[in-house]
Amino acid sequence: MADATGIRGSEGHPASEHGRAVRELSREAGAQTSEGRFEPLPDAERHSTLIAIAVPELDRVYEKLKGSGYALLLMDASGLVLYEKSEPLLKEALRVCPLSTPSTRATPKDADTSLEVVQVAGMCGHETLTLEDIAGEDPQMLRNTRSAYRIADSNVSVLIQGPTGSGKEAFAHAMHLVSGRASRPFVAVNCAAIPETLIESELFGYKAGAFTGARKDGMRGKILQSSGGTLFLDEIGDMPLMLQTRLLRVLEEQEIVPLGSENAIKVNLHVLAASHRNLREMIARGTFRDDLYYRLNGITLELPALRDRVDKERVIHHALAAETGNGRPAAIERDALQRLLAYPWPGNIRELRNVIRTALAICEGGVVRRIDLPREIREAEAYTSGACGIRTSSASGAAESANPLQLAERAALLSVIEECHGNMTRVAMQLGMSRNTLYRRIKRHGIPLAHGV
Repeated sequence: MADATGIRGSEGHPASEHGRAVRELSREAGAQTSEGRFEPLPDAERHSTLIAIAVPELDRVYEKLKGSGYALLLMDASGLVLYEKSEPLLKEALRVCPLSTPSTRATPKDADTSLEVVQVAGMCGHETLTLEDIAGEDPQMLRNTRSAYRIADSNVSVLIQGPTGSGKEAFAHAMHLVSGRASRPFVAVNCAAIPETLIESELFGYKAGAFTGARKDGMRGKILQSSGGTLFLDEIGDMPLMLQTRLLRVLEEQEIVPLGSENAIKVNLHVLAASHRNLREMIARGTFRDDLYYRLNGITLELPALRDRVDKERVIHHALAAETGNGRPAAIERDALQRLLAYPWPGNIRELRNVIRTALAICEGGVVRRIDLPREIREAEAYTSGACGIRTSSASGAAESANPLQLAERAALLSVIEECHGNMTRVAMQLGMSRNTLYRRIKRHGIPLAHGV
């Protein structure tokens, strides 16, 4: 029986012989089951009759969806589009099923492969990212997530390291949400964005009249605002040396003295700090206090650059979904997706989100094409093995020294990984092994899974 996932725009209705079959079936006694009513019909006629019965109902469904940007398809188990309905702008672009996984896609028969479209279900509203959303399927991010869950309700200070734009604040916020402090404020302070002359008052607050231009009622600083919740100090490496000393004292004594005040105020602090800088090098140069570093560095969580993530395609799909409004789907041509996968993303996830937001705003028919991407991305060189970013041409020392049996296993692994477009869950299922075993095999054979690894 056909698998109803939507419809394509044939405006026609059942042929006359189908219509007669439908009318005859409708006259039969209601005591018979649906299955029993179709038994006398030959397979081909039964199949087409069922489609004919479904068409009027699907027409009514489409009328309710018209104008929402959706295309409806009716497909059989082999993937053949039996009936489709869509808006004019979408007719040439969309012949796909709604996606439940990043790898789902459909290609029209006899169509140019450059028109192959991948569609992503949109999110409704601005959904808060969870640790699972952020971790995806990347091994390093999964390790970070496990550590985050274990220490979420402890008093362990966390230092999050990673390149600019890699999602350090999003990760810190997700940690806050799984902790017992989730009902209390999450206060983020970007130490690099606040002028040096104002950072002290922003952090510690001040009394009324503490200095010229101060508010008449004074101000509660960020530290006091975060009491009982989480204080996130982003780019802590850019904090002036003088303030590092004062911050250390606050962390040790759990109390602050606002500017212009003589009375200390007790606070309940839990601090997450982040930086893209190498703080140990800064300590060696004398630009960052070693005692503050060791106070903040209860545990260090390293976030990888986007180019180094093994689940980059999943991250791109999630970014597409997040940038759509009111749950409307986003669609991207496979060629444009290849460009996004090939690009090294120096600005990481922040750059990816900006590129996708712009592309969705300027694209036609709700489909992002290669022409909608910035020039530097359109012209980026693709990986040797295509979409999943596996550079099979880079022969590692492990591969060079392997015996023929090991070389054969390595080649088989590469083949399945490429076939599954880098989706490690699917690879593990196809090979009949756990993900941990799969990653051990990949490491043993020196297979790089992302650009720059």
